[in-house]
Amino acid sequence: PLAGRSPRSSRGICTSPHFALALAIALTACHPPAPSATSTPSQHTYELRDARWLGANGFAQSTRYVVAGHLTRQRPAHVDSVIDLAGRWIVPPFGEAHNHNVEFTSARRTDSALARYLHDGVFYVQNPGNLPQGRDSLHGRVNVPGAIDVTFANGLLTATGGHPMGLYNRNLARGSMTAADGDGAFFWLIDSLPDLERKWPRVLAQHPDFIKVVLVHSEEFARRRNDSAFFNWRGLDPALVPAVAQRAHAAGLRVGAHIDTRGDFHNALVGGVDEILHIPGFRGDENTQLTDTAPYEVAEEDARLAATRGVVVVTTEGGVLALDPHGADSLRRRQFDALATRNLRVLRTAGVRLALGSDTYRDDSVLEAEYLATLGVFTPLELVRLWSEATPRAIYPKRRVGCLDDGCEASFLALSGDPAADFTNTKRIALRMKDGRLLP
Repeated sequence: PLAGRSPRSSRGICTSPHFALALAIALTACHPPAPSATSTPSQHTYELRDARWLGANGFAQSTRYVVAGHLTRQRPAHVDSVIDLAGRWIVPPFGEAHNHNVEFTSARRTDSALARYLHDGVFYVQNPGNLPQGRDSLHGRVNVPGAIDVTFANGLLTATGGHPMGLYNRNLARGSMTAADGDGAFFWLIDSLPDLERKWPRVLAQHPDFIKVVLVHSEEFARRRNDSAFFNWRGLDPALVPAVAQRAHAAGLRVGAHIDTRGDFHNALVGGVDEILHIPGFRGDENTQLTDTAPYEVAEEDARLAATRGVVVVTTEGGVLALDPHGADSLRRRQFDALATRNLRVLRTAGVRLALGSDTYRDDSVLEAEYLATLGVFTPLELVRLWSEATPRAIYPKRRVGCLDDGCEASFLALSGDPAADFTNTKRIALRMKDGRLLP
């Protein structure tokens, strides 16, 4: 409604006092029509007035502008609309660095999942294992203006009998996967260097955004390799990881590693991966127990090596929320909490790059963030930065996301309370902008 009018001389809905009191009502009248799936980044120019913007020194009051889908402090010659943010706290959108639920299973479930991500302000997602056709079926629904952005690993590199073959067999039995969804689709069975050399061109032909290798108790690889008792509880030969990393890096692709133990963590590091997609002990042993935490305690020297090499470590600790801290599972819950706290402190002290990921199929990184907040390892502001700055940058290292400076993509959340004072204010989202477009 303000297009073509001078925002300084006209008192439209975007600058009225009612906007500060009823932001949702104002947005209905203020934002331009919803984009189509094939639209280009918004050319609508906004003045974002009276907000507290997250920066290097915390939140600071200022006015900024959206020009051609990017943020700037420089006022443009023409402004289409003014948004009075009424002193709200502005943070970059949140990220989810480990979840497999951005795929197509049914229209209803897919619609619900994509809507939940936008509602929760989680705009950047990394899917480290998916069916290629599941990714292709989402064409036009993700990675377009106004929708969440997702990177896909496609099939995981594992060994015969390794993770995730147990999940595949269960899905095969229930009819949600077919025989064609196995080797060469949901996973690649790599038992030797010749296997890797033979299958690598086909891996690349499916156009993954990054490569994922599976390490499960790799310090016991020789023992577990041919033992049926460890079906699904083994993975790739750790000696093959450097060969995978070398080929992936030559193709311009990052490498992430599924890990379970401190031995896996070490083998992934020395193998040259760019990202470790779990913290050791996130699910315990084969019986989800932690009778001995030593095999899952990150070595301090490995944490320092990860920091030196700039390796990103994804959390995925929040699954233990399923354990009742006051019921029959209270002992196990305390064990998992103590291990997670210990490992996070070791990684934090070493200066390791962390990213939030939940690996929780029926949810997103909101619960992961809430769980980490209970551990007391990070201040609320540190956790906000990990979730809104570090995680999007880990997913999209070549893009200007996870930032609010000049030239950054115009994607942000306006919060109705200070998240540095109370982390639960991250749920009080009053406004969402993605790619320079206001979301409904």
